[in-house]
Parts: sequence; C-alpha cells; structure tokens
Amino acid sequence: MNAPAASGDPSATAARDTPSSHPGLLQTPWFAPAVFLATAGGLGRVPFAPGTFGALLGLPLAVVTGAIAERCGGGLAGRGVEAAIIAAICGVGIPICSRAARLMGRKDPGAIVLDEVASMPLALLVVPPEARSPMVLAVAFVLLRIFDIGKPFPCRQLEKLPAGLGIMADDWAAAAWTIACLAIARWQLWL
Repeated sequence: MNAPAASGDPSATAARDTPSSHPGLLQTPWFAPAVFLATAGGLGRVPFAPGTFGALLGLPLAVVTGAIAERCGGGLAGRGVEAAIIAAICGVGIPICSRAARLMGRKDPGAIVLDEVASMPLALLVVPPEARSPMVLAVAFVLLRIFDIGKPFPCRQLEKLPAGLGIMADDWAAAAWTIACLAIARWQLWL
C-alpha cells in the first residue's frame, strides 16, 4: 500500500488516481464493504473517467428520489422527504469514503465515485420531479461534470477538508453551482 499523498501537494488532490495509473490500487480490498460502496459496486474501477460513470449512476438515483417525493404527496412535504433522503446519503457517504480512502491508501482515489453518485440527485433538488425530463437530466449531468472537473470556488478548497468530508464536499459545491445554473435556466424558461 502506498502512503496517502501530502495534503499540501496540489497534484495529489487535483489528479484522481485510477487503478491502472496507480499500482497500489491493484492491491485494494475491492470487496471490503466501504470500498465496495464507495466505488459504487466497483463502477469506480472503470479505467477512464470513473467520476463520469458515477454521475451517470446518480441520474437514476435522482429519478428514484423524485418518485419517492411524488409518492409522499409531492409539494413541499414530498420535496422535504427527498431532501432528507439525499442528505442521509451524503452524510453516510462521509465515513464510507473515509474508510475506503484509508483502505485504498490514498487521500481521494479516483475509484471512489460515491461522491459523484450522491451529488447528482443533490443537484436536481431545484427541479421538481415532474419537470425532470431527459433534457433537464442531460443538462444537469453536463453542468455537474463541468463544475466537478473545473473545481470553481469553493470546490478546490473543500476537497482539502479531511478524509471523506473532503471527498464528498467538493462535489456538494459542484452540485450547488449546478443548482444555481438550473435555477436560472428554469427562471428564464430555457428548460
């Protein structure tokens, strides 16, 4: 196992490792519960753009949380239930990602995609479930990936937080940027 990268090294936090680019990840206990969950059942092991695949997995999760909101009566009550479910997923993701990163021997391994999975339904909270058309989902997906990869303020700063909190928080900030763009687009009737 390789030692975790120093938190002050910008290349360590900016570049996400993949199994093929980091020999230490080949020894990862892939079926340890935390690693299995943090890599979305191994989806994060995809050798190229694992975060993109994680965000794609977040799309059906957003549809499911939206359906739950509608089954709970829709409106503010249903949206509140949806927000609580997403908050629980994000909250549970912190210790899961902390443990997985420790087992994988890196601060923020690229194979951990639970952060991208959880950030997609978070980004879509601004859109009522009945308005989540394929076009809206596609726009949200592209925006979220742009902000997650580009890391505008405060994304890059938040990823420096310790362990799983840093892994998850930068994606929450990317989701906040996506929420702002989607809100403007809906206000302007572009979506």
